[in-house]
Amino acid sequence: MKTAYFDCSSGISGDMVLGALVDAGVPVDAIQQVVDSLGLPDCRLEAREVRKNGFRATQVVVHTPAEHHHRHLHHIVEMIRRSSLSESAKEQAIKVFTRLGEAEARVHGVPLEKVHFHEVGAADSIVDIVGSVFGLDYLGIEAVYASAIPTGGGTVRIAHGEVSVPAPATAELLRGVPLLPCDVQMEMTTPTGAALITTFAEAFGPLPAMEIQSIGYGAGSRDIPHRANVLRLFVGELARPKEASPSVLRDRIWVVQTNYDDLSAEVLGYTLERLWELGVLDLFTTPVQMKKNRPGVQLTVLCNEGLVPAVESLLFRETTTLGVRFWPVERHVLPRQVTSVKTRWGEIRGKVRVLPGGAREFSPEFDACREIARRHQIPLREVYQAAEAAFQQCGGPQVEDEHSPKTG
Repeated sequence: MKTAYFDCSSGISGDMVLGALVDAGVPVDAIQQVVDSLGLPDCRLEAREVRKNGFRATQVVVHTPAEHHHRHLHHIVEMIRRSSLSESAKEQAIKVFTRLGEAEARVHGVPLEKVHFHEVGAADSIVDIVGSVFGLDYLGIEAVYASAIPTGGGTVRIAHGEVSVPAPATAELLRGVPLLPCDVQMEMTTPTGAALITTFAEAFGPLPAMEIQSIGYGAGSRDIPHRANVLRLFVGELARPKEASPSVLRDRIWVVQTNYDDLSAEVLGYTLERLWELGVLDLFTTPVQMKKNRPGVQLTVLCNEGLVPAVESLLFRETTTLGVRFWPVERHVLPRQVTSVKTRWGEIRGKVRVLPGGAREFSPEFDACREIARRHQIPLREVYQAAEAAFQQCGGPQVEDEHSPKTG
């Protein structure tokens, strides 16, 4: 799967995305042809190589006459509809501007159709967005991922006056996106950059396993002391796991994780009980060494996506954690079935896992075996051995499908 990963350690803006795409192999002349089809008068693109704190990058500058009017969403949609973009790219470009409009509408409390596009409705911003959408389409990108996003700090002047960073529309667009702490006192992420990345990115996190084919560096317009103001773009093929056997189930679950060095064992034990009550798939703790040489505990929870908010809320409410990490993971699961076998002490329930070749292995339930071992005053291992032997002797009895495995 052709994949793009945006390393946004210095933020993201429309011109940085455009520069990174050009640097990764999108011809600027091809972008110019799309821009010409928008009907923007005297709009010309210039791509040039620049240095940002010692690193080479491509900067794309949009030369356009000064404008004295603002556009509504329907004006921009009309421009996109009559452009030479592919139909799929047109829909993506419209989706980006619609997201921008919806963010502005929430900020100003007006209907979407009444939103005035100020900075993002200017010709250069339209070119940045449309050119970026074209670039992703040109490269054949099928999936987009990105790092956490730094917004910067300080203030920025917009059409409505001076506001804190992130600008209101940017903050709206970044709802639910992991943000990267950054002490740079400037706008690192713009509304156009936020709209592009939140429209296309499927997930935010570390660089995925992929075979890198090209790397592009898009330069920001400003220089930042002690930091290269560039957006790095990785383009390549997403590494796929080896195909699983048809008998192996595939699904996606979420990992929720946090660390403690100041939580009592009693509270941690109670928290684990509450997590099981929520219906998580699995959980475990791992001893870790934390700052100032403090021994700590790392708590890892596996759950379905719908439980992530409840798990996070419980951890914040019941423990001392200041933050939790979470990310999706793919897993392969063997089919599991519930059955029971007859022994001389009575029935023992257990689970059967079905291997890819069709072979079945039986695991007796611990609680059932323990109860028999205590009642008859016999070794626990003897009960286990008898249950497994009973399963083998009957060639695998009738079983009941278990469609929701409870472990990770």
